[in-house]
Amino acid sequence: MSQSSMIWILVAFVAYLALMIVIGGLYMKKTNSTEDYFLGGRGLSGWVAALSAQASDMSGWLLMGLPGAVYAMGTGQAWIAVGLFIGTVFNWMCISARLRRYTIRANNSMTFPAYLENRFHDKKKILLTASSVVIVIFFLVYTASALSAGGKLFSSVFGIDYTVALTVGAVVILVYTFMGGFMAVCVTDFVQGSLMLIGLMAVPIIAYALMGAGNVSDLIEQSGVTGGASSYLNPFMNGDRPYTAVEIISQLGWGLGYCGMPHILTRFMAVKNEKELKKSRVIAIIWVAISLGAAVVIGVLGRAFLYPTVLGTEGASSTENVFIEMITKIFTQEYSLAFIGGLFLCGILAAIMSTADSQLLITASSVSNDLYKGVVEPNASDKKVMRISRASVIVIAILAYMIALDPNSSIMGLVSNAWAGLGAAFGPLVLMSLFWRRINLAGAVAGIISGGFTVIVWDYIPLMNGETLGTATSLYSLVVGFAISLVLIVLVSLATEPPTEEMLQEFDDVALKKVAEK
Repeated sequence: MSQSSMIWILVAFVAYLALMIVIGGLYMKKTNSTEDYFLGGRGLSGWVAALSAQASDMSGWLLMGLPGAVYAMGTGQAWIAVGLFIGTVFNWMCISARLRRYTIRANNSMTFPAYLENRFHDKKKILLTASSVVIVIFFLVYTASALSAGGKLFSSVFGIDYTVALTVGAVVILVYTFMGGFMAVCVTDFVQGSLMLIGLMAVPIIAYALMGAGNVSDLIEQSGVTGGASSYLNPFMNGDRPYTAVEIISQLGWGLGYCGMPHILTRFMAVKNEKELKKSRVIAIIWVAISLGAAVVIGVLGRAFLYPTVLGTEGASSTENVFIEMITKIFTQEYSLAFIGGLFLCGILAAIMSTADSQLLITASSVSNDLYKGVVEPNASDKKVMRISRASVIVIAILAYMIALDPNSSIMGLVSNAWAGLGAAFGPLVLMSLFWRRINLAGAVAGIISGGFTVIVWDYIPLMNGETLGTATSLYSLVVGFAISLVLIVLVSLATEPPTEEMLQEFDDVALKKVAEK
């Protein structure tokens, strides 16, 4: 890459990062209460809610982890994308409106743990504490995955040390999240979601045109994929062997996680009204269909387009850098195109930042509003809670930064673990809390503990000849944890006292839409 090209890419990055910080500063002036800081005063428009929810959902995983997996293993990795699309549609169609109504009816809950506390009339704050602890543990890992992706992006593009690159990305995300809170995060996510979509659509089209339609399969074959091009392009093949049913179920099982992702669920809670929510559904589903499809195509075309370079081999970049390498090859040969290439690379940065900022804010809200105000000092003022929240943002960012310091950490692996933990702990509980009248506090507690604990045991404790159960069975921990949590919620709820009449009345009000707009 020429020096002039590098300068134009740097200009694009600086302009983009400066815009994000300006947005944070603007919304800092408009943030006057904890409801503003954590939910934006329930004032999100349909467009902002949709793109913010999906941009914060997909993260650097969409532009690095998924294309990298497809690049390395073939189109069989697309089953994850199929599962995520199904999960997205279900979340927007079945969960979003009902959850928004319930959080209003349940004492205007501002955070996800507060919703659980109010929904189950948990006077002892067991749910508030348990859910906050789960959020802090797994969001630390999730935030670390985003910071790691940012470090790899800066390191790959500018050739700087990974640790330095990681530090730059972490500081910028920290600054605008610290200043502007929820609305700053959502508006920046809207910008970032738009930028991600443009990059995802444009780069594979340009690469395909440059290669020529008839050359893709031949180039994939020459790149040395296991099983040859025909196997690589067959979604039912895993290298030179067919996918097993367990492997496909595990990949589809990613979709189960959506019901339990606090950073997505809070977008549903914050939408201005149900009319805007209906608009958000359409926008979000279209966005995610195009984005997931394009990410898979990038992995496939990248295998052909970058040949004779084969990523992941000695001396070459990681397979997770396939999108970065494609942009670099297309746009940085001519310095006149370098600024455009820089903007597309900012699309990757956008994916990373849009998730990290949301996770920082959700984790900080759990520490300050749920644990501190909810348990330690119930009478704490709004100003004090906001000060603690901003301090929490800094502490959490530092901890996630420390986890991400290992340059060999896999973005896909970190996201997989965090997604499983949150999805198993909260997914079944959210579903049952919205749609099952008989669920009670004891069942809710059993669901959170069993789901989160199952994932930790399945993924981290070697119980079978020195291997974890996840490695030995090839079954994704989210599938197991979700099933166990769901079963225990039902069994424990039925074995203990039924909900109070007040709880049943609240459930019926939500089901019959007898809830005033907030």
